[in-house]
Amino acid sequence: MAGKDDGERRGPPPFPDTQPPAVALRSPDAAPYREVVVGDGVAWLDGRHLAADHAVVTSLPDVSELEELGLEGWRRWFVKAVTLACRALADEAVAVFFQTDVKRDGAWIDKAHLVLCGAEDAGSRLLWHRIACRVPPGVTTYGRPSYSHLLCVSRELRIGPGQSAPDVLPRLGEMTWARAMGREACAAVARFLVDHTGCRTVVDPFCGMGSMLAVANEFGLAAVGVERSARRAHRARTLSFGDARPAPRPGSGARGRSA
Repeated sequence: MAGKDDGERRGPPPFPDTQPPAVALRSPDAAPYREVVVGDGVAWLDGRHLAADHAVVTSLPDVSELEELGLEGWRRWFVKAVTLACRALADEAVAVFFQTDVKRDGAWIDKAHLVLCGAEDAGSRLLWHRIACRVPPGVTTYGRPSYSHLLCVSRELRIGPGQSAPDVLPRLGEMTWARAMGREACAAVARFLVDHTGCRTVVDPFCGMGSMLAVANEFGLAAVGVERSARRAHRARTLSFGDARPAPRPGSGARGRSA
């Protein structure tokens, strides 16, 4: 996740394009590739227009990783980052956010609420909200909740009742570090993208060690990541879990419909 830089904190590299060009559609027959850029995710997103076959899947940095902003500054930064990610996408494309709530001064910060604030500012609507269990149900946790949020939004894509999936993921799966998006959570998102959207390329502007990028490749999707830590970016370029793909569900493969 960008923002946690293992002591390599630095400003973002220069971005020579004042108006980033639209990213081209990818050929369905092209082999899945992976590209990881060292840079700031918000700067990379600002003004960018992604092709219709791109989706954003990401986990935004926690306030503890951007302490210099202060709590209220981080809230504003978080909402802005979500808005930029949603605006970068085509109307029928989707953005998926994996976030874990945190407690500050004895009160919980609901990151799902912040995601929806940013999505609404971009004109996007919630397609689904799922919970991924961090520990087995019934286990008490301290400081961090026992679950994480997975939220999927889009401006125009809609999914019907027949395209529903479980709202609770029983486990996150293998994790590259304590705050990573687990392998099974990544696989659930990748399966949704393959079955119900036109996605061919996954973009993670805060990719960390590259869990979502690796799983996207395993599902045959190209992957583009942005990470401000050069050390984490290097890991993200080569991370592999093996084959994360579950067996296809009967009747899967139908795409969503436009509103």
